[in-house]
Amino acid sequence: MKSAGTKISEAVTASLEQNRTDGPVKAVGCVIMASGLGRRFGGNKLLADFDGQPLISRILECSARFPCLRRLVVTRHAGIAALCREMGLFVLLHDLPDRSDTIRLGLGHLLAIEDGQDHIWPPAHSHLSGCLFCPADQPLLRPESLEALLQAFFQNPDSICRPAYEGRAASPVLFGRRFFPELLTLPRGAGGSFLAQK
Repeated sequence: MKSAGTKISEAVTASLEQNRTDGPVKAVGCVIMASGLGRRFGGNKLLADFDGQPLISRILECSARFPCLRRLVVTRHAGIAALCREMGLFVLLHDLPDRSDTIRLGLGHLLAIEDGQDHIWPPAHSHLSGCLFCPADQPLLRPESLEALLQAFFQNPDSICRPAYEGRAASPVLFGRRFFPELLTLPRGAGGSFLAQK
């Protein structure tokens, strides 16, 4: 008997197969944004206990259900980097201050992988049709919500897709490939919402 998580993964993978071209598989980049300083929390909240595990573990487990995602954790914290590497994730450790830095570094690194500069995934599985930016402090993000986001994107891969609740836009946000140049040159301190609101 298949679990709900398995069914979700298969549904999104089926959509990915339907959106193939004659070229490389159109995978989706996934930058897990784990660079916050947690000033209001009083420490690194991503390592705080949430239901018996570090809070960041929830987004890592949720995103792991979707084989179309090419995940990269971008963080300023050595402890986060060590935890994610122990879980088999690829990590980019940096010391830059702004959200725009996290976006630029993460997307830039994924594109370098795509260009064959860093052999993490086979070339046939590295071409990115878009990139998903996931804040690491969303422990209540449900796989069903992420599935719906990916399904919407596969139907319109030139778009910006994001969830909403009662009319209010939320995260994570998925950008089609045509937005990559603007994401790589965001104004200092700006996030992806800068483009989504234009």
